Amino acid sequence: MANLLDLIWVFVGILLLVFLIVKVKMHNILALILSGLFIAFAEGMKIGQIVPTIEKGVGGVLSTLALIVIFGAIIGKLMTDSGASQQIADTIVEKMGVKLLPFALLIIGTIFGMSMFYEVAFLITVPLVISIAKEAKIPYMKLIIPTIAGATMGHSIFPPQPGPMALVTAFHADIAQVYIWGFVVIVPTIICSGVLIRRFIPGLAEMPLGNVMKPAPKKPKAELPGFGISLLVPLLPAILMIFSSIIKLLYKQTSFMYKFASFIGSAEISMLLAVLVAMVAFGYARGVSGKEITKSMTGAIEGISNVLLVIAAGGIMKQVIIDSGIGNVIVELVGKVPISPFILAWIITVLIRILTGQGAVAAITAAGIVAPMITAFHVSPVLMVLACACGSNTTTLMYDGGFLLFQQSFGISLKDTFKTWGALEFVNSVVGLLVVLVLNLFIK
Repeated sequence: MANLLDLIWVFVGILLLVFLIVKVKMHNILALILSGLFIAFAEGMKIGQIVPTIEKGVGGVLSTLALIVIFGAIIGKLMTDSGASQQIADTIVEKMGVKLLPFALLIIGTIFGMSMFYEVAFLITVPLVISIAKEAKIPYMKLIIPTIAGATMGHSIFPPQPGPMALVTAFHADIAQVYIWGFVVIVPTIICSGVLIRRFIPGLAEMPLGNVMKPAPKKPKAELPGFGISLLVPLLPAILMIFSSIIKLLYKQTSFMYKFASFIGSAEISMLLAVLVAMVAFGYARGVSGKEITKSMTGAIEGISNVLLVIAAGGIMKQVIIDSGIGNVIVELVGKVPISPFILAWIITVLIRILTGQGAVAAITAAGIVAPMITAFHVSPVLMVLACACGSNTTTLMYDGGFLLFQQSFGISLKDTFKTWGALEFVNSVVGLLVVLVLNLFIK
């Protein structure tokens, strides 16, 4: 009975969070702190333990994710200002042609989603896609769906994005394997959510486009950076992380090469190197002054400061769940339920995402609950990362940031938003989980 009460208090704390955000219109940071405090007191944590838990929760998230989020925003800004984003989109669309346009946009969305914060990727890709739709004379929503399907999945599954990075850290998963098996998960998933699903959504061609999003102004082709460097910069962190994991397999932990590979393959250093390459390739080499580059970087950091602090506040609830021992209680109860731990982890993450409206917060909070399951049930940490990542990228409600960004940007109705954003996110989440369950038959 006591164990059940522990779970009830967590659920009440999450409901309190939703009430404060949706009804009271309280800022997400304060709502997350107050909800975390409620759970801490309800679970009977000693008063002297609560403040250290809060500091540990915020500090743990910021120490892992702060530089990653900041560097990602800077890369996105430099790519936009230089026209690198346009070069990637133009080249991929040109090579694949109109017939394969939806698949081209799946690739573009995924590249941008895995290399920069989702809101940044959305605001970069959508104007480009609207321009492509006008040129190809295709209803814009038929091209937006594959783009957003790729962007949301790329952002949710691949490090160094905040959600998957938090899961990788909490579960001690191998980053290279997360990339390899994440690629296996994402391919069928985004084909289903970005291409096949469009056949089952009525009225796509008639959906109006509001006056918020405009087609992206086109830079002359001669002014654009080369395609190779435009693509290398956003993918450089992933390349370095995979390279690092391969090198570490070949050398002993005490060797210099192992330590060097660990250094350059870390999320922070790989992102820093990508920023430095972006500054040179998209800035100095193109005659942009250091003052202008610094101005762009400052604007990028200002743009994501609020998001970064919300993610940090989400670490409080995660740490309360860990320090109060609720995670172990959940494992004990779950052990009596005849269901896959991957499905349970997915359900937990889905519920937190729906209730809180924050994908990264859902992943971070779920990490504290799910981590004990990995040892208890002897499952693959990599597959558990992917199961939770799919759960954090699910269908959402009207107070979710992603839902509102989609609806307000296109000026469409709530009904049409559920038909498009809601449907593609639901398919992303469910198909992704199904692929993870299939992989579990072969990976232990």
